[in-house]
Amino acid sequence: MTEFWAIYWLVVVFILGLCIGSFLNVCICRIPHGKSVSWPPSSCPNCNNRIKWYDNIPVLSWFVLGAKCRNCKLPISVVYPVIELLTAFFFLTLWLIYGISWFMPIYALAVFGLLLATFIDLAHMILPDRVTIGGMIIFPVISMLFPELHGVSGWLAGLRASLIGLAAGFGLFWIIREAGTAALKKEAMGFGDVKLMGMLGALLGWQAIIYITFFSALVGSIAGVSLIALHRKGIQSEIPYGPYIALAAFSWILGGYRLWDAYLALMHF
Repeated sequence: MTEFWAIYWLVVVFILGLCIGSFLNVCICRIPHGKSVSWPPSSCPNCNNRIKWYDNIPVLSWFVLGAKCRNCKLPISVVYPVIELLTAFFFLTLWLIYGISWFMPIYALAVFGLLLATFIDLAHMILPDRVTIGGMIIFPVISMLFPELHGVSGWLAGLRASLIGLAAGFGLFWIIREAGTAALKKEAMGFGDVKLMGMLGALLGWQAIIYITFFSALVGSIAGVSLIALHRKGIQSEIPYGPYIALAAFSWILGGYRLWDAYLALMHF
């Protein structure tokens, strides 16, 4: 690929990521309230005025409008362009790692779902079933069609690897949830986290579940202790765990699997 076409596709993927990030904003705002993500068209959350197409250009419109609605002049949260840029960043990174392959759109779908789950969990302390249960249904099918996702050949081997991963992720976190609840005498973890791990196992396999479990626990512990130290949270406060699971999954997809391979090599497995 010549330098021109390499730059061209980087720009295309980045713009595509921005556009999908804009749609992601709609999903994050509407799904927790049971609203359609396709109708009505985008409108200001403050005055409900329809947003014109030229005021709905990802990132750019936010700056042009001075971060305010054209109609009511109330502020537009910086979260909107941040989500658009974050989505574009992940899509661009996936393109640089996987290029023209089936891994790119499949992992892009996973990234979209993980970002959706992360921001809804942060805002509402829930993980939407259409992400978790939807993923547990879709990813075994995708694994049948593309068994190379699990490093195997043949649709049956792909399905088997996906279902083993689903059972590993769902089962491990169900045990952790039940054990923690029994020890603390209150719900230690939301069931959405259990379903999210099942979804990730179905896509990434059982090896990723081990990595994601330890990575998310490490980052979650550091973040929890930091929030308590900064007096942002109390010891008894509920902290959404989905974002830490998503962060661990992101790191696996973006190259964390190499750490797993290096660990296995070190242990002579």
